[in-house]
Amino acid sequence: MSDKFILKDREFSSRLIVGTGKYPSKEVMVRAIEDSNAEMVTIALRRVDFNNPSDNLASFIDSKKYTILPNTSGAKSADEAIRIALIAREALNSNWIKIEVTPESKYLLPDGEETLKATKALVKEGFYVMPYINADPILAKKLEDEGAATVMPLGSPIGTNRGLQTREFIRIIVREAKVPVIVDAGIGRPSDAALAMELGADAVMINTAIAVANNPLLMAKAFRDAVIAGRNGYLAGIAAERDIASPSSSLDWVSKL
Repeated sequence: MSDKFILKDREFSSRLIVGTGKYPSKEVMVRAIEDSNAEMVTIALRRVDFNNPSDNLASFIDSKKYTILPNTSGAKSADEAIRIALIAREALNSNWIKIEVTPESKYLLPDGEETLKATKALVKEGFYVMPYINADPILAKKLEDEGAATVMPLGSPIGTNRGLQTREFIRIIVREAKVPVIVDAGIGRPSDAALAMELGADAVMINTAIAVANNPLLMAKAFRDAVIAGRNGYLAGIAAERDIASPSSSLDWVSKL
């Protein structure tokens, strides 16, 4: 059965997107990305030193093998995010951009108003905009109407590994969205990724949970398999929850004894 994940003009087999931060070394990062089977990799532009090839994070990612998704991590306003996006396009020759606008550093929660402003401007500039947002169904719909390529609601704050604290709101966003929904931030366990996929999310974005694991390579494989399992469960049709017990076999034979 063919079950491709389509973003704009790209078709992906993997529904797992991975990040590049927090790994113990660039070599481990590269191997973990390979073991995850991801086809899209996100990079914070502020961590790319184009003047120093040996320290240029982007140079470690094979752009022929992976779709590189630059992000605006560190931007505190729409104007900053727009400026970073324009630099990213010039440097990486790509229209893909993940918008992150986080005005405070303690919780790194996205600013919906500034994110919407940046999305409007960048869509007009021809970008494929993937905005990171709170799990706000109203904002998700506004971003979709403005031409966002996806919406990326958080499961819980970035790097907290607390899982899908926003589960019911993600369920609403998935139900109403006409663009792909990618759950981003807070997913700490492979089971969290499987749950997101079971809810109908089109993909998940994972960084910290893989990068800081005791064995990032094994964890990358675990997330790879969890995403596949969750997607298959969604496609198969999750059995409805019940308030009372239901025998797995008919008990008609008991009455005949």
